[in-house]
Amino acid sequence: MEFPNAEKGAFAEAASVTKNTDSIEELSSEYHSRSGPEDYRARYAHINEAKLVRKIDMRVVPMISILYLLAFLDRVNVSNAVLFNLKQDLKLTGNQYNTGLVVFFIPYVLFEIPSNVFLKRFKPHVWLALSMLLFGLITVLQGFAQNFGGFVAARFFLGLAEAGFFPGCCYMLSMWYTRGEAQKRYSFFFSSTSLAAGFGGLLASAIGKLDGVRGYHGWRWIFILEGLLTMAVAVIAYFLLPDFPEDAEWLAADEKEFFKARLFEDVGSSRSHDPLTFRGVLTVLKDPKIIFGPLMYLGLIVPAYSNAYFAPTILQTYGHSVIQTQLLSVPPYACTFVFTMLIAAASDYTRRRFVFVLLGGLIAIAGYIILLVVHDNTNVEYGALYIVPVGSLSAMPIVLCWFETNLGSHHRRAVGTAAQIGFGNIGAIIAAYLFLAKDSPRYISGYSVNIAFISLALVSACGYYLAVRAENRKRDRAAAQGMVDDLSPEEKEKLGDLDPDYRYFT
Repeated sequence: MEFPNAEKGAFAEAASVTKNTDSIEELSSEYHSRSGPEDYRARYAHINEAKLVRKIDMRVVPMISILYLLAFLDRVNVSNAVLFNLKQDLKLTGNQYNTGLVVFFIPYVLFEIPSNVFLKRFKPHVWLALSMLLFGLITVLQGFAQNFGGFVAARFFLGLAEAGFFPGCCYMLSMWYTRGEAQKRYSFFFSSTSLAAGFGGLLASAIGKLDGVRGYHGWRWIFILEGLLTMAVAVIAYFLLPDFPEDAEWLAADEKEFFKARLFEDVGSSRSHDPLTFRGVLTVLKDPKIIFGPLMYLGLIVPAYSNAYFAPTILQTYGHSVIQTQLLSVPPYACTFVFTMLIAAASDYTRRRFVFVLLGGLIAIAGYIILLVVHDNTNVEYGALYIVPVGSLSAMPIVLCWFETNLGSHHRRAVGTAAQIGFGNIGAIIAAYLFLAKDSPRYISGYSVNIAFISLALVSACGYYLAVRAENRKRDRAAAQGMVDDLSPEEKEKLGDLDPDYRYFT
């Protein structure tokens, strides 16, 4: 029995997006001709898989984690700088500071997908290192702003330079690991945000002591020195950052073939050298499951940026000095890092994602409820500032990994990743206006809106879970009933996760 014509037509449309083939397709044809998925392990019996994965871990994960730590630090160090007379020096009034935060995300959101197209046309070590060099330079120049116009211009071009950096790193990471082992790597990488926020507080407390040196207030030195650090690391990244698996010169030929076969067993052919066209982008976006990824991320990005931009401001309302505020902002992120890695390990061990998204979201909501109702006990309020990032920032990498690694080819991952992160980052614009000076110190509206958006993320996660579970069951029923498709192995490769033999992680 064959699949209905409509379904077959949808498969054919997706399969027709690209025409070129390359070496990995030759490997996959050979893979199909063999009797089972374990044949490549027998063929390369001399290769220690665990040792190979550790080798890749050492080359891939630390490098992109360091890069994103610095990228996020350059993005949110304004929350530390504002405590060192930034508003006074630039004569910012009313909501002008919040407007400066928002301007960053206009180009950042608009250029996410185009940036990932460039990432495919250039190698990651070139495109990501160049982006990093540029936003490091702009961060330095931000330290020389003289008024509101200069501040806004610097934030705009910083957003333009950083556009695509995070989705590019996520996309690249998804092409190195199987779905069953990806979560720990994603969470370690994403926890760079926790480390950046914590490290930023420590660094700002130290750099802030330069206040007055050469006539510059501490906020200028924060931008200048942290931007110079980013530029220096960008130069190093050009030489050390790995590209995609099929381009890795540091892997032996047999290791490379083993690794490509291993990835093919999990998600099929990557088809990394096929061109990504406008028609291909539209084909990916027509998949109704795609909408859940951006909505999940949108719901979690609002609390993430609310915390990153305004936690020091909230802490200062408890009566602490500037330096004390910077130091008190560090411990919550240290706890967040530990909890995120524990949740990631549990998620990989159980091969489940949905339940851990729910857990993180509910923890974050609990933290915001405490902040919403407790206004007379600063110790309890400070404790809630631990709970919020522990919940929201532990759920975010699971949402990213779950959605992106369920997409089965370079094309679908490149577009899906950029769509998820690009659309989701609209939440950062919303977050920038949630904690206004007129609402201090209770910030009732800010906490309430954060609860609403986390609820949106949880509802979207439920929708995505039900959608992929239903698709898995549909394909299981078809297989049990002996239904077969007439797609060739090459067509199946082009389909990625639309292949009837593919099963989604839940």
